[in-house]
Amino acid sequence: MQGQRVQKTNEHLPGVKCVVSSCYYHKPGDYCSAEKIEIQPPYARDTDETDCATFIKA
Repeated sequence: MQGQRVQKTNEHLPGVKCVVSSCYYHKPGDYCSAEKIEIQPPYARDTDETDCATFIKA
């Protein structure tokens, strides 16, 4: 998914909090409007090693 733009929706992803206001999918209230997200890498050992591969700079 990385590098591919997913559909931006008018709704937010339930249960997903996003505080990255510079992301294309960010919605006011710290919501994500991407239709789906991908968190990487697959063998992360803690939160410091993870990132949202869906991120696109706004």
